[in-house]
Amino acid sequence: MNLNNNEKKIVDYFETTLKKFGHTPKGVDWNSDISQNLRFQQLVKVIDANNPFSILDYGCGYGALLDYLLDNKYSFSKYIGYDISEKMIEASRHIYSKIESASFISNLEEKFKVDYAVASGVFNMKLETPDDAWSEYVISCLNEINRITEKGFAITFLTKYSDKDKMRGDLYYADPCFLFDYSKRNYAKNVAILHDYGVYDFTLIVRKDI
Repeated sequence: MNLNNNEKKIVDYFETTLKKFGHTPKGVDWNSDISQNLRFQQLVKVIDANNPFSILDYGCGYGALLDYLLDNKYSFSKYIGYDISEKMIEASRHIYSKIESASFISNLEEKFKVDYAVASGVFNMKLETPDDAWSEYVISCLNEINRITEKGFAITFLTKYSDKDKMRGDLYYADPCFLFDYSKRNYAKNVAILHDYGVYDFTLIVRKDI
């Protein structure tokens, strides 16, 4: 499935928000620091923080998760931010140039491996893409994330259980039951859906047997 044209539109959208709002939550289309950090709190639950770990921030934007990890004293050996927007990567490299354990990339190599990967709302914006086509794209990305992670991954999605009158046609509302079932059947035995933190999204957590 070719979504290159749609991906370009999405990149243009987020580069516009970055230019307008700068290195802030609104610059990556979140309402506030509070809502952004609320998602981070769910995502990092996949991590076993008792040992140093490597982590991929899939769709890193300007790298806000790195600040969250540093502020909360997580002992990561390597943080890698990945984004398809070159301007986001440029901004991140500039902001975090002094963090030796952090790097930012716009391509994932075939042999790339990390302990964990997290993705905060990266599949929310689908624009004109039909839901069925976007669902296929999401699964293809999840397959890639599964391939490159050794210990697990966590991803936030908008939920199909959102209030109908507040749902937008350009956004993707995922089915948590489908993703739970698909992940159990294809990725790992230990899968969780967090759908209880007071917003219209959920977090998929996949923990792999070591």
